Amino acid sequence: MDKPLLLVYLLLVAAGWFNIYSVVYDPESMAGFSLATRYGKQLVFIGFAVLLAAFVMIADVRIFTQFAYLYYGICILLLLAVLVIGTEISGAKSWIKVGPLSIQPSEFAKVATCLAFAKYVSQPALNMKRSRTQLQASLWFLIPMVLILLQPDAGSVLVFLAFLLPLYREGMSGWVLVTGLVAAVLFVAALLVNRYVLLGGIALVAAFLIWRNKRTLKNVVLGVLLFAVCSFYILGVEYAFNRLSPHQQTRINVLLGKEQDIHGAGYNVNQSKIAIGSGGFWGKGYLQGTQTKFDFVPEQSTDFIFCTVGEEWGWVGCTVFLGGYLFLLLRIVKLAERQKSAYARVYGYGVAGIFFMHFFVNVGMTIGLLPVIGIPLPFFSYGGSSLWAFTLLLFIFVKMDARQRNL
Repeated sequence: MDKPLLLVYLLLVAAGWFNIYSVVYDPESMAGFSLATRYGKQLVFIGFAVLLAAFVMIADVRIFTQFAYLYYGICILLLLAVLVIGTEISGAKSWIKVGPLSIQPSEFAKVATCLAFAKYVSQPALNMKRSRTQLQASLWFLIPMVLILLQPDAGSVLVFLAFLLPLYREGMSGWVLVTGLVAAVLFVAALLVNRYVLLGGIALVAAFLIWRNKRTLKNVVLGVLLFAVCSFYILGVEYAFNRLSPHQQTRINVLLGKEQDIHGAGYNVNQSKIAIGSGGFWGKGYLQGTQTKFDFVPEQSTDFIFCTVGEEWGWVGCTVFLGGYLFLLLRIVKLAERQKSAYARVYGYGVAGIFFMHFFVNVGMTIGLLPVIGIPLPFFSYGGSSLWAFTLLLFIFVKMDARQRNL
């Protein structure tokens, strides 16, 4: 098995546990190890994660590849079941109670979707350069996205966009990604810039493109069509924004800098940035974070655990932390590229995409670059479902790579 991946996995999991311990540490009320605490429960979750990793490495890899569609079907049924019998936590019906445990099916749906998606895309008969084939492949992750959106869990929905990375690697045109980027820019611009100024700018761009190319009837029609599509999109964004509830509008306005609400919608992010910035260059030291100790930042052991890294370990600690995740992502991509099996290559890119989305969105929201949505930091945040799902994702790929080496 790939030792660098194993090492970075163990380091991230261990560092995550120490940070969870630091979050809940209170020298006046804590008396040794306790399973009633979050750090105690996380240690149990880590133990089961190690057993899962061992099972994956011992088992035949065909258990995961040949039954990929079955696992996908089971997870779809669980996502449907959670809408009916699920337990609501923090406004989302995303958990199923199993005795003392709360299982989040959407976390395991990422594993099953990655396996099924890779199996479909890696079929030799498929021409992945065809738009129809790409659309059919996209249905594998669009279906769970819709079901998770009904819970609603916007963070997990966003993660499934990671499957665009393996699609791009297997032949999807880069223009699809460019179009998505332009749509995101226009979305933000529609909320920040005056409607008429923005439409005037788009008209100028369309006119420039017509003037720059041959001024034929076809190009004029395409320019007019471009202006019309962008105009309808901008008006649609405005309409959708006005349909949101007042508190949702406030959250978006705070993120975009149009409003200041440090005691309301912007409280979490404001306290998060204070905690990270207070660490300075070297940090305050392990177990010395004042923002952490006095619970100024909500959900410090889950969604906002990066604050603890910034406060206690400072800029140096954050740099090492980011470097660890960067190494993990680059190593997975490198191993994926050397796979002789198309299945393993597509699956590897899917794993890298999922990890990247979790890492990028979680860190981005703690420093105010992205909206606050509930999404865990891989191997770091408190929680059994996320840790087990991330462990399965990674070690199934490690097993695929190890099998190729043996062959």
